[in-house]
Amino acid sequence: MPRGTLEVVLISAKGLDDNDFLSSIDPYVILTYRAQEHKSTVQEGAGSNPQWNESFLFTVSDSASELTLKIMDKDKFTEDDSLGEANIHLDPVFEEGSIPETIYKVVKDEEYCGEIKVALTFTPEKNEERYVDQGESYGGWKESSEEF
Repeated sequence: MPRGTLEVVLISAKGLDDNDFLSSIDPYVILTYRAQEHKSTVQEGAGSNPQWNESFLFTVSDSASELTLKIMDKDKFTEDDSLGEANIHLDPVFEEGSIPETIYKVVKDEEYCGEIKVALTFTPEKNEERYVDQGESYGGWKESSEEF
């Protein structure tokens, strides 16, 4: 069961469906891992090829192994539109420690509608017991026994 911190670097997207009638889309991403959610900045007027270069941290404390990236279009006067989503399986990053920049398919209604580029790093929680020095230099049992 992995425990630690997952860093998600949201880099860019490409080929998103630019469905705004009079202007370019204003994309942003909602990143979800279990009950934790982060939202990227809105790339106003970026159209179908936005660049974010933002990092997000998630706490990993159980065996949930999927990250969801929901790409949205920010609208001023109506509800924001969904442009699609990408689901990333995290088992490889838990095993390897990091996954370099990788392109994932963005899907909406089971149809391909662009791609998103993400890098992932998993830092395991340090197990305190492994790092306790058992030597004499830190005042263990041997040092205190000389006083008696």
